[in-house]
Amino acid sequence: MRRDIFQAIADPTRRAIIALIALQAMTPNAIADNFNTTRQAISKHLRILTECELIKQEHQGREIYYSLEVDKMKEIDKWLEQFRAIWETRFNQLDELLLNMKTQSKK
Repeated sequence: MRRDIFQAIADPTRRAIIALIALQAMTPNAIADNFNTTRQAISKHLRILTECELIKQEHQGREIYYSLEVDKMKEIDKWLEQFRAIWETRFNQLDELLLNMKTQSKK
């Protein structure tokens, strides 16, 4: 089943997992040690992230290491880019408004 990337990153636990493995590849047990939840719950999150191709598995001996799939994260960033210009324009407009209000209050 193909999962939606944005549904996957909507979950705070999955975002935390992404942040953890962005620094270094980790085993499922090492990932689970960072959460107050069951190993099975973490496995489900890892499966969803893997199905969305946001993370990848690498077998090293008997261990599986999960790491971030940077190219897929770039796809998310590219999609968000279209909104950055809008947000920046609005923040700049707010800055100008506040500056005008401050200037007028001094008069």
